[in-house]
Amino acid sequence: MRVYIMTDMEGVAGILNFEDWCEPASRYYDLGREFLTREVNAAVEGFLAAGATEILVADGHGYGGINPALLHSAAELARHWPAGSAYPFSLDSRRFDFMCSIGQHPKAGTLGGHLCHTGSMIVRDVSINGLSVGEFGEICLCGSELGTRVIFAAGCEAFTREAQALLPGIETVAVKRGQQTKPGHHLPEMAYQRHNASAIHLVPEEARRRIRAGSQRALERARREPFGHITLQAPFRRVTLLRSSDLFPPRVRVDEHPSSVIALLNQSGPYHDMGEASPDKAAL
Repeated sequence: MRVYIMTDMEGVAGILNFEDWCEPASRYYDLGREFLTREVNAAVEGFLAAGATEILVADGHGYGGINPALLHSAAELARHWPAGSAYPFSLDSRRFDFMCSIGQHPKAGTLGGHLCHTGSMIVRDVSINGLSVGEFGEICLCGSELGTRVIFAAGCEAFTREAQALLPGIETVAVKRGQQTKPGHHLPEMAYQRHNASAIHLVPEEARRRIRAGSQRALERARREPFGHITLQAPFRRVTLLRSSDLFPPRVRVDEHPSSVIALLNQSGPYHDMGEASPDKAAL
């Protein structure tokens, strides 16, 4: 059984905020990479215990979040993708049976979420064929197009609710819980980044213990239960709402593709004036 693991950093236990943990210049960036890599290793151990034979880990954090020196020896690591064709982040490199997400944050505007965003702090919402999705939803749609079932997800508690709503039956583990109570849709980019910083975290070792048990349980269940697919019908239309920044007012972007979500996610796409200021491609 082949398992694909998508990773991000903001949803990891102990990652307290973006400024201090998630960028190369952050004072705790190296420790953050260790926290993420050890959560991934816990998932690898759980999948192996349930019978996985091959595991590929995709480093999906923009700046990079996996420390290769600490990664489990049973896993392979994927990082960097051709310009203009990043999606589906090596998920199409072989026929994967199952996939999961470790360290994932909620989509932008999620109530009670920690470090919520979708791709960038400037995005307010992304919807595909009317379905609001975050980064997790996007890679899940790629998996469904390729015939790979999404069976496990770990991140903050609000993210696990997002995953369960998108994929009923998915196994999830919450490693922290955000404390904000408002979506922050009205906030500009940098104020929104600070809006989602409050959370209560599990101790990292306890988070890893739960991830190890949860990933094993997920694969054992997936072998007998048919959960893990999203179904959307072509053609595909993505609408992206962008909040204001220091340089631009709020704006809207629309992309379309007749047959493939993966192609939709990779294209730069046309722009349409939908009642807000015309978007500037350079700002995206």
